[in-house]
Amino acid sequence: MVAYPNIYDSLADLMASMDPAKVLAFHAPDNIQKRVEELLDKKRERGLNSSEQEELDHYFILEHIVRLAKSRARLRLSQLPS
Repeated sequence: MVAYPNIYDSLADLMASMDPAKVLAFHAPDNIQKRVEELLDKKRERGLNSSEQEELDHYFILEHIVRLAKSRARLRLSQLPS
């Protein structure tokens, strides 16, 4: 499990290096956002089965990677000459 953060960092760096402005503009499509909200509501109300929890966990991992990429994209843009 120790290797995961390194993989996340590497992927975030790759994404941020491609086009920082596009990374910052990225957001989850509406259907994905709706699905995450459904899963979160269901989790609060009555709980999730194992496959639903796994799905939600994957969304959280992807969100983490995107947040890392956006953070690095902001840093890259701030370091560009004016």
